[in-house]
Amino acid sequence: MITSFLMKSLDRSILIVVAILLGLALLVPALNLLTAPNHPLHVPTYLVSLFGKYLTYALMALALDLVWGFCGILSLGHAAFFALGGYAMGMYLMRQIGARGSYGNPLLPDFMVFLNWKELPWFWYGFDMFWFAVLMVVLVPGVLAFVFGWFAFRSRVNGVYLSIITQAMTYALLLAFFRNDMGFGGNNGLTDFKDILGFNIQADGTRAVLFAASALMLALCLILTAAIVRSKYGKVLVAVRDAESRTRFLGYRVEHIKLFAFTVSAMVAGIAGALYVPQVGIINPGEFEPGNSIEVVIWTAVGGRGTLVGPIVGAILVNGGRASLRRHFRSSGSLRSAVSSCSLPCSCRRVSSVRPAPISPAVALNERRARTKRRTIWRLNPWRRSKRHEPDHRPEQADEHSLSRRRLRLLRRLQGAERALLRHRARRTSGDHRSERCRQDDDDGHHHRQDPA
Repeated sequence: MITSFLMKSLDRSILIVVAILLGLALLVPALNLLTAPNHPLHVPTYLVSLFGKYLTYALMALALDLVWGFCGILSLGHAAFFALGGYAMGMYLMRQIGARGSYGNPLLPDFMVFLNWKELPWFWYGFDMFWFAVLMVVLVPGVLAFVFGWFAFRSRVNGVYLSIITQAMTYALLLAFFRNDMGFGGNNGLTDFKDILGFNIQADGTRAVLFAASALMLALCLILTAAIVRSKYGKVLVAVRDAESRTRFLGYRVEHIKLFAFTVSAMVAGIAGALYVPQVGIINPGEFEPGNSIEVVIWTAVGGRGTLVGPIVGAILVNGGRASLRRHFRSSGSLRSAVSSCSLPCSCRRVSSVRPAPISPAVALNERRARTKRRTIWRLNPWRRSKRHEPDHRPEQADEHSLSRRRLRLLRRLQGAERALLRHRARRTSGDHRSERCRQDDDDGHHHRQDPA
C-alpha cells in the first residue's frame, strides 16, 4: 500500500534522488568507520561533517522551494526559521554540558555565569530532555510562521512587499539575539558542545550518525513535499501561484492555502537548522543575517525552482564549488599570484630604484605656473597646426623677437577679420532699409489704386 502511494505521488527523478540519499546514508559512514585512514576509499571525518552540512543546506533550499517554486511566495526570512531551529538544538546541547563547563556550574551555562545570571530563565526549562528539544525545533519556527503568515496573508500582502516584510522580521530577530540580556549568549552565541544523547559529539561515530540522519531527513522531507505538491492541494497551490485572483474567485480560501505551505516550509527549515548545529559546533546571531536568506534563494534559482530536485542539486553544487575554490586558492596561492601579475604592468611604470626627493609647495606652484604659461603661448601660436611636429618652431625654443612678430601677425589678422565683419553688417543693414522702402512704396501704390477718387 505504501509502495503504491509512493509510485502514484512521486515521479522517477524523485525516487532516484531518494535512493541516492539512502545509499549515501549507508555508504559514507561505512567508508569512514570501516576503512583505514590510508585506504584509497576512506572518507575523512571532516569531509563527513562537511557533506552533512551541505545536506542541511539542501534541506533548507527544499523548504524555500515549497513556498517560492509552488506557491509564488518569495520569502527572504527563511534564515530566521533555520536559526530558531538551530538555537533550540543548541540549548539542548548546552544543557548537556552540566558541570563540565569552564565555571563548573551544573545548571547555568558558562555565558550566564559570566554575565552574573543568578538563575536559569524560564524559557530554558525542559531543554535538558531530547524529546522536548525536538518538539521545540519544529514548534517554534512553525508558530512564528503561522502568526506571521496569518496577519500577512489575511491583509493580502503579496510580491515584493511580503519579501521585504520577511527580511525585516529576520533583521529584527538578529538585533534581538545580539543582546546579552536575551539569554541566548549574545554575540558569541552557543558553542563548546560536549555530547548529544550521551555520545561524544566530536567522535567519528557520532559525526557519521549525524550525516546519516541528515541524509535520511532530507529524503523524508523530499517525499513529504512531493506528496504535498502532487496532491489536489498541490494543484490548488500552483493555481494560487499562477492566478491568485482567479483562484479566490472560484471559492478557495487563498490565505489558508498559503498559510499551510508557509508553516510547513518553516518547520522543514527549523529541522535543517537543528541538524546543522551539532555538525558545525556553534550557533550565533550571524545565522539570522538577511544575506543567508538571499543565498538560499540563489541555491534554489541555480537548481531550478518548482522542481523539488533542482534546489537540492543547486545547494550542493554552489556550496561545494565555493569550498573547493577557496581551498585551492588558499593552498596554492593562485589568487594572490594572479592579482600580483595583473597589477605588475601597472606598477612597473612608477617603480624606481631611487626615491625622488620631496618637492616644496612653492617650487611645485612655480612649475605649475610655468607649464600653464607655455600651454597658453602654444595655443596662441597660429602656426601650431602646420608646424607642431617640427622641433625648430616650438614656442619653447623661440626667442622674444620672433614671438612678438607672431603676436603682431595674429593681431593684424584679427583686425582684418573685424573690418570685413563690419563691412558685411553695413551692406546687410542698407539692403534691409532698401527693401523696407520698396515695401512701403508698394503699399502706398496699392492704396492709391483702391482709392475711388
